[in-house]
Parts: sequence; C-alpha cells; structure tokens
Amino acid sequence: MRTSAAKPEAILERIRRIALSLDDTDEVVKWGHPTFRVLKQTFAVFEAFKKEWCLCFRVEMAHQELFLKDPRFILTPYIGKFGWVSLRVHAAPLDWKEIRHLIKESYRLNNPVKR
Repeated sequence: MRTSAAKPEAILERIRRIALSLDDTDEVVKWGHPTFRVLKQTFAVFEAFKKEWCLCFRVEMAHQELFLKDPRFILTPYIGKFGWVSLRVHAAPLDWKEIRHLIKESYRLNNPVKR
C-alpha cells in the first residue's frame, strides 16, 4: 500500500505500529524525536531535518551507497558514518511494505541479541 501527502502524525503512527510490534522494543524521545529502540539500542528515528520529515534507520555499510543513489534517501546527519540513512517521507509516495522491511532490517542490525 502506498501513501501520498500523509500528515507526519499519521506516518509516525504507522512507523510506531511497525517498530513496536517487534520483540523487546520501546519508544523514547531523544533529542526531541520519537526514537525506537531494541534492548536500549536505537534502530529507528522519526525526525524533521531542515524542515523535511525523515525516517532514519541503519543499513549494512556495503549497501549504504546504493540507498544514497536514490533521491528519496539522504545520509543521516551525525550518524550516517555508522551506516544510517534517512528516508525523506514526502519525497515520493510511501511503500509501506518497503518501510516495514527497512525497519525490520535496522532492528536486526541493532539488536544486541540477534547480531
């Protein structure tokens, strides 16, 4: 299912449902942003960067450049050097199947038990 021009609150609610459905997760506010963690390790953040809403998540370092070739993605400020990219949520219609996969993969990469 694709979403277009959705309000940030609606996008966050869908991200929240996906992230919190995973084992051992919680949500906290860090630096003013909704932050999703697995066993206290951050795996997803919803934030506004330069007035543009983004979903931040971690990818395999070997794949990061592939994401950055797609204009929907940018290098996550401050933590991009650790494999993080940000999906600009209003850059194109959202593919929720893709977003679910990206969140689950970031969860796996950041889960200290499943690494």
